[in-house]
Amino acid sequence: MGRAVSARSLVDTRRGIQHKRSFSKKVKTQLVEGVPSYFRRNQGGPPQRAPINSPSSSNMEFLRGVYAFMQVSRSSVNHVKTDSSIFRLHTNATVILLVTFSIAVTTRQYVGNPIDCVHTRDIPEDVLNTYCWIHSTYTVVDAFMKKQGQEVPFPGVDNSQRSGALTIRHTKYYQWVAFTLFFQAILFYTPRWLWKSWEGGKIHALMMDLDIGICSEIEKKQKKKLLLDYLWDNLRYHNWWAYRYYICEFLSLVNVIGQMFLMNRFFDGEFMTFGLDVITHMEADQEDRMDPMIYIFPRMTKCTFYKYGVSGEVERHDAICILPLNVVNEKIYIFLWFWFIILTILTTLTIFYRIIIIFSPRMRVYLLRLRFSVPWA
Repeated sequence: MGRAVSARSLVDTRRGIQHKRSFSKKVKTQLVEGVPSYFRRNQGGPPQRAPINSPSSSNMEFLRGVYAFMQVSRSSVNHVKTDSSIFRLHTNATVILLVTFSIAVTTRQYVGNPIDCVHTRDIPEDVLNTYCWIHSTYTVVDAFMKKQGQEVPFPGVDNSQRSGALTIRHTKYYQWVAFTLFFQAILFYTPRWLWKSWEGGKIHALMMDLDIGICSEIEKKQKKKLLLDYLWDNLRYHNWWAYRYYICEFLSLVNVIGQMFLMNRFFDGEFMTFGLDVITHMEADQEDRMDPMIYIFPRMTKCTFYKYGVSGEVERHDAICILPLNVVNEKIYIFLWFWFIILTILTTLTIFYRIIIIFSPRMRVYLLRLRFSVPWA
């Protein structure tokens, strides 16, 4: 009788493996804790069905609901990690950050007023705001060093018609910020897409569901033996597969460095030292230095609008425009500057680590022994 129950339980367990492969780790843990108690209850006799209104029946209904939900969500979520944490910072965390920033800027741009210009009665407000938003605004570079409230009304705003040489800086990027952030997110995701297409689920197939946790000891030993035999027989046939992953990590490093130059070009050569300039400005006397955040992301700018007058002459209208969107932009890009620097440092260290592993077999053996706590012979 005991042998029949054991055989039946083993068959049920193997059927459960096929039906529970899409369970989450939380549900798997609950199942692992429940299977031993199930066997202990039924060691003395045949398995009995729980009453319909019993707590165990309610628990099984809950697990069935979770199972149905995880069948849908498991297709996009894979718990098997085939990349490093530094690589996921590029392809997961940074992509989420850039998409979130893009949505925030887009919402602020199209829901509120991204630009408000001081206008006269001769020019409709919507016309002037739309014109200055499309054709860009400008600031006077010399006015950033003048005292606010005494020499100029605001840093960067000054008389542009006075005699003498003036350096005019046009602000044209603000209407492209949302699109640029989304494009950057695509570039950061490209190495992950490339690696997933090359990897093709090989690691998940090699695991043979050993991570489910409800396999019997006999089945675990058999699968482990098959896995070890496969790895030993194909010891040197997966080198190029590993090199492909290293290529993807190197592409991540090239991407983050390239994006620093991309944003530097986007902001007319002012982004590469943006973070350092902000730190220097915070440590120095603010009256003697120009605020780099206001210089790159001015809150108040000037706009020139031309129209025909009553007599047919071209009239020049000088307007002052407020850019509230730049308050959000400066916070986003000062964070991205430090974030990209951190990613560059971490990825560079990772690349050096990969080079040491490739050219030092002794280091590979040492790391394997350290990882699995194998004593030295």
